[in-house]
Amino acid sequence: MFTKYYPHILATVFTLFFIAFGIHPVDRDVWVVEVTPIIIAFIILLLTFKKFRFSNTAYTMMSAWMFLHTIGGHYTFANVPFDFITNLFDFQRNNFDRVAHFSVGFYAFAVTEVLIRKKWANAVISTLFGFAFIMSVASVYEIIEWSYAVIDGGNTGIEFLGSQGDIWDAQKDMLMDGLGALFSLIIFWVVRPVQGIVFTKR
Repeated sequence: MFTKYYPHILATVFTLFFIAFGIHPVDRDVWVVEVTPIIIAFIILLLTFKKFRFSNTAYTMMSAWMFLHTIGGHYTFANVPFDFITNLFDFQRNNFDRVAHFSVGFYAFAVTEVLIRKKWANAVISTLFGFAFIMSVASVYEIIEWSYAVIDGGNTGIEFLGSQGDIWDAQKDMLMDGLGALFSLIIFWVVRPVQGIVFTKR
């Protein structure tokens, strides 16, 4: 029963979590910008659930980004309480955003699962596309962040950009997205949520 209703339980927990962290965020304008992609992704998963149900592992991995990004939206990523890690590794900045970007890569798992289960591509192409998809999203999102920061021209734009003075922030964020994708694809081939998949074309 738990396995059957796991997505429902996870969605309920996330909804409560989202509501709780939507109360009195550090900066409401930043919160709106940050949670917009979360809401869009969540709604898409809800609307497509009956037509395509992902494996429970895929839902778990996709939810990781939602939870982390919700936290970042509440505090703003530069101000998330992350001092323990920052001090432990003697970082010069708050790297919570790097962790969140790593979790973005977990969506490569879901993309690969869709392609294989729908028989739209063989295992190799599906895996490569999953990685390429994440890197494409990563680059587009960095452009969106930059564009919004320029258009806004104020503190909201700066907080949304989240560079914290690092001139290589965009490149490092994309690297973390890619590393997260590689990690999730390794997990995919260890767990193998789709039965009977092989590295050959049908």
